[in-house]
Amino acid sequence: MAELPRIVSVDDHVIEPAHLFETWLPARYRARGPQPLTAGIGQLAYIGGKYRITMDPEGPPTDWWIYEDLRFPYKRNIAAVGFDRDEMTLEGITRAEMRPGCWDPAERLKDMDLNHVEASLCFPTFPRFCGQTFAEAHDKEVALACVRAYNDWMVEEWCGDSGGRLVPLCLIPLWDVGLAVAEIERNAARGVRAVTFSEIPTHLGLPSIHSGHWDPFFAVCAETGTVVNMHIGSSSQMPAASPDAPPAVQASLSFNNAMASMMDFLFSGVLVRFPALRLAYSEGQMGWIPYALERADDVWREHRAWGGVRDIVPEPPSSYYYRQIYCCFFRDRHGIAALDAVGRDNATFETDYPHVDSTFPHTKEIALDHVRGLDEETVYKLMRGNAIRMLGLDLDRDRDRDQNRDRDGGRAATRTPGR
Repeated sequence: MAELPRIVSVDDHVIEPAHLFETWLPARYRARGPQPLTAGIGQLAYIGGKYRITMDPEGPPTDWWIYEDLRFPYKRNIAAVGFDRDEMTLEGITRAEMRPGCWDPAERLKDMDLNHVEASLCFPTFPRFCGQTFAEAHDKEVALACVRAYNDWMVEEWCGDSGGRLVPLCLIPLWDVGLAVAEIERNAARGVRAVTFSEIPTHLGLPSIHSGHWDPFFAVCAETGTVVNMHIGSSSQMPAASPDAPPAVQASLSFNNAMASMMDFLFSGVLVRFPALRLAYSEGQMGWIPYALERADDVWREHRAWGGVRDIVPEPPSSYYYRQIYCCFFRDRHGIAALDAVGRDNATFETDYPHVDSTFPHTKEIALDHVRGLDEETVYKLMRGNAIRMLGLDLDRDRDRDQNRDRDGGRAATRTPGR
């Protein structure tokens, strides 16, 4: 391999600037919308898999969002780049203490250049991974305006001057599927091809994907080529074992949410009804996928009569995975070792900037360590090609055209005359 292709990262994050809602929310909603505030943070407790955070005038200065009865602080572990490993804690942080690339798009592009990254898809922070913050709000009129304001900021400010390098990822109003369809259509009309969604909606008190409730949403995503992106934790809970286990247990089990969600989709009939729908699992890694697919296919063969899927899933579940689902990785040697089962056309790469798991600024070295020994075409697919295809990015068109021409020419040369 002559050189590692520049990476297209399908899972990064943005820290929202303090001016977001003041600038992008219509004036009539601003007093009731999210308000930025710098104030002290109290002692953080981790109880039963959930964080308990309070304000404390005597505590370390922290940047917060105040919205209805919500008090949302930014913490070091979500803006960790630039800190030593042992400083990546759950303490509060201000934007002034963060690396500017966390919230400034021009600085983000500079950090992407330092990190061998050409393009990046970024999940929200204050709205949470799929917009749960607004779904939980009491005043849904303001909440809808906030969803639209966030999307306008994402498309026009965060991504607008990046030359296509920052890829828009938009929210939907989760509480109303009709409004969600309208928001997909509004954003697709301006070129957005990615939306974030909950991996397990029932954990948010929403209907399940088996109910048919979300079919209009899935239909419009399929029609517009909008990829449904599901980040671990987008169900507002993470898998845990003992209720008094430390956060490290939760972090080690985080892939379980993606696995549970994927099984939900494989046996739901959603991918049967919407064959053009594409799903992307973010930060779930991929080493678990080969056995999950093996088990799903085995259950489909041996247990479908009593398992409730005989009439809704006509083909082995793995066939829908290979056709419609993408995974991603950044530290996963087991996934690379099982790449043929994971799918060379299904795996994408991420850097998780600026979270505590981020590979910044060593992403190139870490990626090389994983793909060394793979053929150049596979490396290209993993580092950027699959992501470009998944998101419909306007990158590498000359390369793809040349390869298609070469393949067509090769077929013509070997075609038997007269046939």
